Amino acid sequence: MSTAIAEREESTVAVQAESATILQVIQRAAADPQCDIEKMERLMAMHERMQARDAETQFNLAMSSAQSEMRPVGADADNKQTRSKYATYAKLDSALRPIYTRHGFSLSFNSAPADAEVIRVVCYVSHSAGHTRTYTIDMPADGKGAKGGDVMTKTHAVGSGASYGMRYLLKMIFNVAVGEDDDDGNSATAARFITQVQAYRLQSIAAQCSAGVQKKFAADWPDLMSMPVSQLDAVEASLMGAANNHKKKMAEQVKE
Repeated sequence: MSTAIAEREESTVAVQAESATILQVIQRAAADPQCDIEKMERLMAMHERMQARDAETQFNLAMSSAQSEMRPVGADADNKQTRSKYATYAKLDSALRPIYTRHGFSLSFNSAPADAEVIRVVCYVSHSAGHTRTYTIDMPADGKGAKGGDVMTKTHAVGSGASYGMRYLLKMIFNVAVGEDDDDGNSATAARFITQVQAYRLQSIAAQCSAGVQKKFAADWPDLMSMPVSQLDAVEASLMGAANNHKKKMAEQVKE
């Protein structure tokens, strides 16, 4: 078992113990004939908020651990129209599913209403701790080819857009790189700033740091999406070091 998984399980045990303590308080309050309904409702609302917060924390920690095990996926297909290579959904799935399921994640896809000739692909990423995060991407479904001509029926276009959306979401959710230059979507320039998934990762690490470090991090980066990719590794390494130091200090305080 990896250190990251062991730490997450230890944290989960602590959260469950805290939750059990709060439930005991609620049970004692319920047994008290002097306890009014409004007080009980406030206690239950507090308990539910704590459970939701802890579930989201476990989600972020698991996402960080899963991504640390993932490696670039090699391109296995050619787009003849754009003369580019890309990794198929099957290739991505076979490489990523064993990892993310081991860390407690499950994925389900759906579609949602969107503009005409566009399909909005939705992915629900659920974690065993109880938190679910929703990711979406809009894909063209107009049946047009790379040169603007009609190359497929509307039905085929919707299916193609859904397939593209699922593939792109899978890469985006886990911030997976493709071994070849995956430009199947014909993007003009490389990304200059970190992705939403990378921002979530930094936030999850920062949440494990001291209040002072969290405050400084928020002040340095009020808009995480404006962080240049070139600074990501240095910021992440700094946060990881601060998080480890904070954990050690907390452990020492508990021993005392």
